[in-house]
Amino acid sequence: MSKLGDLGAKLYRGEVGYDFVGKRFLWYGVSILITITAIVALAVQGLNMGIEFKGGAVFTTAKTTVSVAKATEVAEKASGHDAIVQELGTGGLRIQISGVDTDAATDVKKQLATDLKIDQASINADLVGPSWGEQIANKAWTGLGVFMVLVVIYLAIAFEWRMAVAALIALIHDLTITVGVYALVGFEVTPGTVIGLLTILGYSLYDTVVVFDGLKEGSKDITKQTRWTYSEVANRSINGTLVRSINTTVVALLPVAALLFIGGGFLGAGMLNDISLSLFVGLAAGAYSSIFIATPLVVDLKEREPAMKALKKRVLAKRAAAAAKGESPDEAYAAEDEPQVVSQGRSGRRR
Repeated sequence: MSKLGDLGAKLYRGEVGYDFVGKRFLWYGVSILITITAIVALAVQGLNMGIEFKGGAVFTTAKTTVSVAKATEVAEKASGHDAIVQELGTGGLRIQISGVDTDAATDVKKQLATDLKIDQASINADLVGPSWGEQIANKAWTGLGVFMVLVVIYLAIAFEWRMAVAALIALIHDLTITVGVYALVGFEVTPGTVIGLLTILGYSLYDTVVVFDGLKEGSKDITKQTRWTYSEVANRSINGTLVRSINTTVVALLPVAALLFIGGGFLGAGMLNDISLSLFVGLAAGAYSSIFIATPLVVDLKEREPAMKALKKRVLAKRAAAAAKGESPDEAYAAEDEPQVVSQGRSGRRR
């Protein structure tokens, strides 16, 4: 068995582990700090909305020897607006200019042909109205709202309402961080970004449900024993699925990282950044929230119940009694787990 597999087995059996739940206020503080940074970035810098949301024109040229830098300079001079130029696989250029209407697009096209020394007929101009992007945004908000409602209903039925609330908070946490990163780095927000944001919700929820399922099984009939508190069972559930969560997250992040850093960075394929950044940040944030946020939140909500408070008192009292007798916790619980021997009258038989 590999070292990672051996560690996973030990974590699952509870032989080793990290106190995620016990240090939950540290994780809450980290998340609050990151979330505040994201909100400030959104308020100060805002999002760099793409042409689909602001409207404008996209000019596509035939194969040319003009550099991207030169084309950007010419396009911004001709239009009076910021331009985004990308080199296409055909050798042509894609020139995107926001805030250009139909009349201005014709003049810009003529100026581009003149300054870039390209035949005007070989330049294809496409106009994009802001209403199209607005429709996409509205449908995305509708889909997000429906998704959140269905998630809460499902988790409340399959698990309990506390887990539904914790999962909802974790999803909002992941979305806020991802959108905040877009504001910080200034990446353009396009329909691809929206698709990426909606996609990460499924990944984030998957990791959270895996931990919740382990917690549900581990906490069954928990009040009938005095070995573990609810928070300790929750911590064992996190540790038991930790290696699995890490493996699935790494496997998911590797191809996304290739798109973001190799495709979008080194190869200059800027359109790949639209979806890859949202996926990369969202997947990482989702893995973090499923371990450090969602389950600890369930613990905080659950341990407010009188039954869980009473259980914690019994567990601590038994441990204190064992310590007073000089017994180790394992010895005290071993005695509890031994089967009871009951006498059956004169027959001398035992069961």
